[in-house]
Amino acid sequence: MSIVDRLNQSLRKIPTWTIYIVGTAWVVWLFYLAATNRMGPEPINALEREYGELGLKLIVLGLMVTPLRKFTGLNLMKFRRAIGVTAFFVVLAHFLVWALLDVGTIGRGWTEIVKRPYVTVGMASFVMLIPLALTSNNLSIRKLGGATWRKLHKLTYPVALFAVVHYLWLVKGFQIEPFVYLILVIVLLALRQSLPNWRATSAKRTA
Repeated sequence: MSIVDRLNQSLRKIPTWTIYIVGTAWVVWLFYLAATNRMGPEPINALEREYGELGLKLIVLGLMVTPLRKFTGLNLMKFRRAIGVTAFFVVLAHFLVWALLDVGTIGRGWTEIVKRPYVTVGMASFVMLIPLALTSNNLSIRKLGGATWRKLHKLTYPVALFAVVHYLWLVKGFQIEPFVYLILVIVLLALRQSLPNWRATSAKRTA
């Protein structure tokens, strides 16, 4: 048995709700660190940044699930929905910290969204996440139909791209990490777009 087969066997034993528990625990832990002034001199900004980076990591991880299975055999499909929903709630926490603790008022928040392009892009990514989170359940798949549901969930692609552009635009000075995420997202989107063609070619070869 290969290492990948062993990993898949071990992953099958892990319940999907583990993702929600770990995600919630990490969000609460970060909030605790900020509330007890353990995140440096600007805990609100630090918490906002931590939530944003964690949300982006989960979005990227969600994009990696299908290519990982196709090209390496590692199967994380059972966790994909949990990863996506957890990403939404982490990004929601990021938004709430920004809106309620950083900006402070709805009026000023709206001004920031309209005035600052990096906030506009980040808000667009968050808004597109909402229908994805609301329809990440079996009932929605049945109501919408599989084809419509899959088309809707292709919003994941612009969500990821807008999120990484928001991050890239936000950082001050040259930092390598945002560019790593940008390259990852571009590569993953290219891989996911090539998968249908790859399947079609494979089907012709086996026909």
